[in-house]
Amino acid sequence: MASGTLTSSEYIKHHLTNLTFGQHPDGSWGMAHSAEEAAEMGFMAIHVDTMLWSLGLGILFIFFAARAAKSATSGTPGGFQNFVEWIVDFIDESVRGSFTSKNDLVAPLAMTAFVWIFLMNLMDLVPVDLIPWLLGLLGVHFQKIVPSTDPNATFGMAIGVFLLTMYYSIKIKGVGGFLGELTLQPFQANNIVVKVLLIPVNFFLEFVSLIAKPISLSLRLFGNMYAGEMIFILIALMYSAGIVLGVFGGALQFVWAVFHILVITLQAFIFMTLTVVYMDMAHSEH
Repeated sequence: MASGTLTSSEYIKHHLTNLTFGQHPDGSWGMAHSAEEAAEMGFMAIHVDTMLWSLGLGILFIFFAARAAKSATSGTPGGFQNFVEWIVDFIDESVRGSFTSKNDLVAPLAMTAFVWIFLMNLMDLVPVDLIPWLLGLLGVHFQKIVPSTDPNATFGMAIGVFLLTMYYSIKIKGVGGFLGELTLQPFQANNIVVKVLLIPVNFFLEFVSLIAKPISLSLRLFGNMYAGEMIFILIALMYSAGIVLGVFGGALQFVWAVFHILVITLQAFIFMTLTVVYMDMAHSEH
């Protein structure tokens, strides 16, 4: 899409609008053709681009992981096997440093979180106009190719981690132990009357802390990636503002892309590490 055919605000709004499928006010179902139509579809609308890109990148990860497993050799490994083994060793060391209990699910979960989020974040380095322009030739109105800039995706992953931690917390500590953590901490008392009186206070504090985990986990990833995408969009606007700003924008885009690689990797690592830490907290008995 050429930014010259739109105002700056329209260009930004277009790039920040998902390809949305949902129910129109007249009761019919279909794709939204504007940001206003997408908003009218409400909670049950589906961000098709987020779904397709995230699932596609997940399938890509599974394909290459399976390929590496099939071609693994105990002899002299090739470059691809060396790369995969390096990632596995890196994840393994990270899990060992953060997870003190034993659960065979945690390491694969950590690897899935890191690689999947890294691949989703990496899409932010694709030129912002390239894929939307190509798909626009096929009649696709909107296209956001970075799933981690959609709060639906980040909240979905965070809620998945949250449910896992709840499951293992109840499984290991029992219902009584889990409820005890929510009602008998952080303030404790030997007097039974005081202990009962502190239950509402403890429950409020612990419940807020519990709910804050998936919210902070999702918003941290979303906020950083959304800000990075916005900067790329603003830089892209400079290309239509003349040769001088276009050249400056090209240099700025290169510098920001190099720096953004660190942000992309760091956000995947933080999400993975916090996932492991929350799982460790769920396994620990107080």
